[in-house]
Amino acid sequence: MRTAVYERYGAPDVVRITEADDPELGEQEVLVRVEASTVGATDSAGRSGTPRFARLFFGLTKPKHPVLGSDFAGVVERVGARTSRFAPGDRVFGTVAPASGAHAELLTIAEDGPIALVPERLDQAGAVATVDGFLTALPFLRDVAEVRPGQVVLVNGASGTVGSAAVQLARYFGATVVGVCSAAHEPLVRSLGAERVIDYTRDDFADARDTYDVIFDAVGKRSFGACRRALTRRGIYLTTVPSGPIMLQAPFTRWFSRGRRAAIAFTGLRDARTKSEELDLLVELIVAGAFVPVVDMVVPFDDIVEAHRRVDTGHKAGSVVIAMTHAHHQTAARTEAAS
Repeated sequence: MRTAVYERYGAPDVVRITEADDPELGEQEVLVRVEASTVGATDSAGRSGTPRFARLFFGLTKPKHPVLGSDFAGVVERVGARTSRFAPGDRVFGTVAPASGAHAELLTIAEDGPIALVPERLDQAGAVATVDGFLTALPFLRDVAEVRPGQVVLVNGASGTVGSAAVQLARYFGATVVGVCSAAHEPLVRSLGAERVIDYTRDDFADARDTYDVIFDAVGKRSFGACRRALTRRGIYLTTVPSGPIMLQAPFTRWFSRGRRAAIAFTGLRDARTKSEELDLLVELIVAGAFVPVVDMVVPFDDIVEAHRRVDTGHKAGSVVIAMTHAHHQTAARTEAAS
């Protein structure tokens, strides 16, 4: 099978396509022929080795996970002798996170892991584009912030993979949503459910006072200190990016503050059963029309370097998808807005 590998940290062109042995199939595993995967912020951090603390996971001096990619959509090729949930030919999608290996033509995953049938309304590119954003935003908004009707939720980076998912989920939970993005992405963010959009190049959302019940910094660009006064008295600041200050502020404000607090969640480290249940919820919302994919661009597997370059710009809208087969390669970028 073909895989995309990297053997040293660096710019996108350290990634190359090579041949590898097919994975061995366990008795309770499913072998998936991958038709689409994504390149995201985690893959960019793993490939570049930045920020430096990322190397604690990816390898201190050189990569220890040569094949990146966690999310996949494809077709079941074979099933193990002791499996019953899936059959060859099933269209499936899911994630192997916190492991990697989805930037390959074949992968194996436990049949009771985070894997589900692709809803009929989606193609493979659309299916894989939903996974990372949903599985990241859901625990932050539902479990940590406990978003509920009547609240005002601000999402910084509202057009990105996690941000676009957060806008849809906050709206689903009944909140009033304010999105922060560039003017170019305002129509998309409004279509996903934001009632107001702030152009970060013109206005600073942190200038507000006592306004937001939740500030979800999906891109990790603003600190708790900068956002604190924009929160309501019982408001919560959430960030996806770990840093020294947030690692201290999160437990301190949780244990000792009776007012505004900060929080971070390491969503990728949750157990497989939890992610499987959340993936089932994702399918329900897709079928109900309450959650849609946002695809920035789709590139062929052979052009995976270009996918990394696009992610590195920091200006994508939604997910950058790589198509493993010519049948699923689309040359034109697309975004899908909520109906």
